[in-house]
Amino acid sequence: MKHQVSLSIIAALGIAALALTASSSYAATGAELAQKNNCMACHGIDKKIVGPAYKDVAKKYKGNADAVAMLSKKIKDGGSGVWGPIPMPANGPKVSDADIKVMAEWVMATN
Repeated sequence: MKHQVSLSIIAALGIAALALTASSSYAATGAELAQKNNCMACHGIDKKIVGPAYKDVAKKYKGNADAVAMLSKKIKDGGSGVWGPIPMPANGPKVSDADIKVMAEWVMATN
């Protein structure tokens, strides 16, 4: 009986470790993509540089079911006027839609 309980605990800990690793790698992937694509030159995680801080973006769109799709479009196509007069250049030509979506999901997770 003790052996059976120990195996159950080990299995549960293993599943928890996998879940934690998956969520940690997800956040790292979004951050790595933002760094790789020079997004961090204009956006800080918690401070404004040229564009808004990622945490401010996440806060502004928190609770918006369309936030990831809307941010993905903004990352892909660029734009201006939402956060001030300085335009954000389009990233669509050089960044894949899949990577853009991961970055948008990561931005929303920073809050």
